[in-house]
Amino acid sequence: MRNELSVPLTVLALLTLAACGSGSGNGDGDGVGKASAPDVPLAGVHWSFDSVTVGGEKTTAPDGAHVEITEKGRAQGNYGCNPFGATAKVDGDTLAVGAAESTAVGCEPSAQKFEEKVQTVFTGRLKAQLTGKKLTLTSGGGDTIALTSEEPAPLIGTTWTVNSLLDGDVATPMPAGTAKGARFIFTKDGKVRGNLGCNSFTAPAKITGSKITLGRVAATRMMCAGTAGQVEAHLLKVLDQEVTYNLLHRGLTLTGPGDKRVSAVAER
Repeated sequence: MRNELSVPLTVLALLTLAACGSGSGNGDGDGVGKASAPDVPLAGVHWSFDSVTVGGEKTTAPDGAHVEITEKGRAQGNYGCNPFGATAKVDGDTLAVGAAESTAVGCEPSAQKFEEKVQTVFTGRLKAQLTGKKLTLTSGGGDTIALTSEEPAPLIGTTWTVNSLLDGDVATPMPAGTAKGARFIFTKDGKVRGNLGCNSFTAPAKITGSKITLGRVAATRMMCAGTAGQVEAHLLKVLDQEVTYNLLHRGLTLTGPGDKRVSAVAER
């Protein structure tokens, strides 16, 4: 009498499914299916540059240096002095950045140094490692860029540091020795106070829509010579009665009479 092996249909079905799933999903012949790694979530985030390290030398980023990766495949930001734009594509843990277009305003020496170094690294294919709010981009040569994700800054209650003087469309970097000297804060009790670059000041400030109506500026009376005096004189021309403001994430532009303007960045 012949013995027959009886295999339940459910077992046969499982064996068939296992056989179908044993092929490689990427054609590499290793017999193991592989799913594509998800893209690192870089798009739609305001990334502030912290530093760039080239050849083992670390250079700290100036205030206001940032980049945003858009959903439409662009990297847009500011090196800390000059704005820039480039194509950008996230593929898994790799960010591919195209050649950048940038303005060419002369920068304060430390900002210029950072700008030159970060331009050499923030291009081509970069490996992205995200840990909490910290992002590290690493080039094929081992140079790195450190960044931090940051939330938008509110107009009121934020300390704003002046980083550029503008007259119409002409932008002038902060004169040597005046970096971070001029700063101000709009307070909840309807005032603006801070430092003009030399003297401390305060003034009533009523915010309506995109306008700020300023009262008389009261300031200390130190003698201000040289570059600090230049910054103070420019800022006083901006803060004259009515100012228009433009708030963009962590950047602020104030426009006063005669198209005199200053740009400022939120302190961390």
